Amino acid sequence: MDTFVLPTECHDFSMNPVPGARHPVVFPSQWLLENPQWTRRTIECRLLVNSAATPRYSLLLSALLSPAPNFTFAMSADHARQLAAIEDKVLAGDRLSFDDGVFLDEHVDVLTLGRLANVVRERKNGNLACYNTNIHLNPTNVCVYRCTFCAFRADLKAERAYTFTDEMIRERALEAKSQGATEIHVVGGLHHQKPFEWYVDVVRNIHEAVPELHIKAWTGVEINWFSFITKKPYRWVLEQLIDAGLGSMPGGGAEIFDEEVRSQICEHKADSQHWIDIHREAHTLGLRSNATMLYGHVEQARHRIDHLCRLRELQDETGGFQTFIPLAFHPENTGLDHIPKPSGLMDLKTIAISRLMLDNFDHIKAYWIMLGEKTAQIALSFGADDLDGTVVHELIYHDAGAKTPEGLTVEQIHQLIREAGREPVERDTLYRQVIRNGADWTAGAPLSAMVAASA
Repeated sequence: MDTFVLPTECHDFSMNPVPGARHPVVFPSQWLLENPQWTRRTIECRLLVNSAATPRYSLLLSALLSPAPNFTFAMSADHARQLAAIEDKVLAGDRLSFDDGVFLDEHVDVLTLGRLANVVRERKNGNLACYNTNIHLNPTNVCVYRCTFCAFRADLKAERAYTFTDEMIRERALEAKSQGATEIHVVGGLHHQKPFEWYVDVVRNIHEAVPELHIKAWTGVEINWFSFITKKPYRWVLEQLIDAGLGSMPGGGAEIFDEEVRSQICEHKADSQHWIDIHREAHTLGLRSNATMLYGHVEQARHRIDHLCRLRELQDETGGFQTFIPLAFHPENTGLDHIPKPSGLMDLKTIAISRLMLDNFDHIKAYWIMLGEKTAQIALSFGADDLDGTVVHELIYHDAGAKTPEGLTVEQIHQLIREAGREPVERDTLYRQVIRNGADWTAGAPLSAMVAASA
């Protein structure tokens, strides 16, 4: 087929021309003749700058498309009209539908998704990119469940099985204090020989050792297990943990809400409705929580979009979610190790679509432990505004083959953010600015106030 080569001025995500930046685009000649106006719009919307232009987009291009090829886009007239309608919704701040989400996932290129997601990202968070100084505690890897996707769990008598003592837990809390951490993130296995009181004491030991340290602990799956072994309702379980010092909940255990998919990857784990009910109960008690989605395994686009829509519905009801974290599946050392790891393009695509669908979530996190530092850095232009934090002592994803460091310094995080053209700001767990003097710190204004002040 004949092709038409069009040297085109490059635009950044805000549709501003980049001086001197041009890049050839190749279209089939017949398609170009039949769709001249949309072709022009497609070119302007989708091109990123080449290596001679601004650092942020040079980084993106060199990381994803090196050596930079010619761009070829082919979209039917119907799809072009559908994309234009979705873009109009995004620019107007209107909600996208389930069908819109599936269309974006199945038919729209990652650069267009990134441009649209960045509109929402900057509308909500300006040019800020946040992180926190945190430390992880995985107090045991012994687990009653045998989730196919998990590389962390161990049987009770396995050589690699471990369980922290009370003293080890207090030492981890004191280590966090010495490093100036504002948060300790606690998740682990469901040890079938430990009573509920042991899990409560994990929280209590941390809180008594370092009262000012925010404890983000126990996923919805763990709360469901505690309810099962105590035969008590979720509300009672959560109240015991709050009395012991619990400050908020992480978002793990959501995986994919579709039950057909859950039956393949975590058959016996708490089902999606239990996870949703637990977070609803936590929100009614005043606890804030996070939300996650595990992608890149056996799920399809419709499952991911359904997952996002269910989270959005609960957020409409409670407003209790703080951030959403898309989690890339790591197949190494799991029962699904025949599945390839998600590509960098899928990572960015998932983050961008999450930002577009979750209009009532303030923050989208690019979890650098799973994504890798470079992809997480690029994600700051694809809808993400949070890199997570220093993340010292993380084990779960490293056991699944993550090659990232087991922690980053604040200086390294600042460098990642500044290289991406963003402004770093340290936050606490509740998304307030951290005002720091060495290892000492206080919580300042909400990040939303900083965004409003800079607008």
